[in-house]
Amino acid sequence: MTVSLVTGGCGFLGAAIARGLQARGDDVVVLDVADACPVDGAEYRRVDITDKAAVIEGCRGVDTIVHNASIVHTKWNKEDVVWGVNLGGTENMLEGARDNGVSRFIYISSGSVVYEGKDIENGDESMPYASISQAPYADSKIQAEKVVLEANGKGGVATCALRPHVVFGPGDQRFLPALLANAKAGRLRAQIGRGVWLSDYTYVTNLVDAVLLADEALARDGVESVAAGSAYFITNGEPMPFWDFVRKVVARLGFPPIKYTVPKSLMYGIAAIKEGIDTLKGGTLNAEDGLTRFAIRYMCTHHYFSIEKARRELGYDPAVSVDEGIERTCQHLEAIGAV
Repeated sequence: MTVSLVTGGCGFLGAAIARGLQARGDDVVVLDVADACPVDGAEYRRVDITDKAAVIEGCRGVDTIVHNASIVHTKWNKEDVVWGVNLGGTENMLEGARDNGVSRFIYISSGSVVYEGKDIENGDESMPYASISQAPYADSKIQAEKVVLEANGKGGVATCALRPHVVFGPGDQRFLPALLANAKAGRLRAQIGRGVWLSDYTYVTNLVDAVLLADEALARDGVESVAAGSAYFITNGEPMPFWDFVRKVVARLGFPPIKYTVPKSLMYGIAAIKEGIDTLKGGTLNAEDGLTRFAIRYMCTHHYFSIEKARRELGYDPAVSVDEGIERTCQHLEAIGAV
């Protein structure tokens, strides 16, 4: 019996990963700081990953770690908190893995590690890390991914990183809820920017499939695995204009259509002012509403990636299309009365 540990397993993605591991037959341990764990049958260890001693104790008796916990925060404030969790927490998890003889370590990274505010069209893993700072979140994810991949083989731990992009699905607590909130408030009648920019999306169970495939690859050959020390872009492989995705959701849920456009420069300026006010108030770490400078740049540039390396080396093949993912997610939102 494999014992798999998932950090951040009380959240949207972490819980989905934990359930996917359970479905495979694993015993699952969840590390998180929430009051309760939503994953039935999982062993819950309430651990703050910035507490090294607690992390080392929390990793006992584990075969594989899926390190998913991070703070997604694209505003220019709360840098110490973001870095403490995203990099410091990752370093602690790696130490916990080495000290406890954990053999496999899969890091949930982000497509933003190569993003420099410019177009990325069919980018692959040969792209260098971004050298131009975009936000504390992206910067800290870069450094954390580097630490994970450099740790491959040390202490017998085989490591790899998965880079999803715009993960969505039932239970999402960030992307679709922000769209819904704006639609309900009547603020989703205009798209930002007058161009057409393609973006990638990742349906949540497709990413779970990739986690299982990466773990199986590492389990077969350990530090000699083709996946060991490697990073993989994991998306649906169906790039589409960001605002087309939004229009599909808006139409499916019965909200008024998007009819207008507003200049990127105007919204970027508003986002800068909004961030500045937030910073003056001390900064907030709550889920963002899409109105940050980082988010505006993302909406107004191409950013989509090749998944050929994951197909070739892991056998990854997205099972749920973007359209089917939107339908499943909208059905869930209706079922829980969120619309």
